[in-house]
Amino acid sequence: MGEFVAVTGATGLLGNNVVRALLERGGPRVRVLLRPTSPMRPLEGLDVDVRRIDLARATEEEIVRVLDRVGTVVHCGAMVGIGLEALDRYRAANVQGTVALLGACRRLGCRLVHVSTVDTRRWGTRDAPATEDDAPGPDLGIPYVVTKREAEAAVLEAAALGLDAVVVNPAYLLGPWDWKPSSGRMLLGAASAPILVAPPGGNDFVHAEDVATGIIAAAERGRRGERYILGGEALSYREAFELFSSVAGRPRTARTVPAWLVRVAGRGATILGGLGGGEYDVNVASAAMSVLPHHFSSAKAARELGYQPRPAADAARDAWNWFRTHGYA
Repeated sequence: MGEFVAVTGATGLLGNNVVRALLERGGPRVRVLLRPTSPMRPLEGLDVDVRRIDLARATEEEIVRVLDRVGTVVHCGAMVGIGLEALDRYRAANVQGTVALLGACRRLGCRLVHVSTVDTRRWGTRDAPATEDDAPGPDLGIPYVVTKREAEAAVLEAAALGLDAVVVNPAYLLGPWDWKPSSGRMLLGAASAPILVAPPGGNDFVHAEDVATGIIAAAERGRRGERYILGGEALSYREAFELFSSVAGRPRTARTVPAWLVRVAGRGATILGGLGGGEYDVNVASAAMSVLPHHFSSAKAARELGYQPRPAADAARDAWNWFRTHGYA
């Protein structure tokens, strides 16, 4: 079983929740693999064994050394963003690091839980949510989506060759311990916006703690070589923005803007970002994704892992309270 469970990406929203859930459960000790530049603040006061390593640059031998006495690896680490730039950087972080980790796990006999994303699957609708068996949809040329699909494919190929690996595909995360913040920026933005306008698409919103619990269940009971969608409550962005403003104490009605206007805004922001030497959160790629529904079925995870996510309101409320407590709002 191993003396340790190792977690990558432990300073991010999901990885931090996984670490805290593992510590609360007891059992094997927790080792976190941090990049040399990662901050320690998200791990202050936690009884974890810290090892510094950049998986994207490390050799397989170096990874083997930091996985000494590890029985299970939860690979949450990834470069995340919705844009069109920096494919090489995304590929180094999301693919090269994962492939090197696969080799080390194979040599040591570690079980690997690879944290992917629902964006590697077809994007379904509320009436016809996508499942693990659906073929991938278009990647829209988004480096994050492209490279997460490549990494997931590498994991499943390794599993077919004998590696004890399982893949989980989380939906849109909200919850406490969002230190950067990451996906919680949508909540903070909706809470502070002077006018509440929403794109016409939608997403599945899920509590990060519930996904962390699902990941641990996948580590314990997930079948080798299988994917498990860890989804949440299906909401349109209009519904989500109204929920976010409500939990922030500013209940308002959101207006849905047409898809063509969202795309125009995305193109304009991309042009401005290019002139300024950077890519904004609003860009051609994020605009294209925001006008689409992104809905998925968690029936397989419920059946095999006992996965039971809470309503989106619980996730948004806990995220907002954490942001308020820690000075983000």
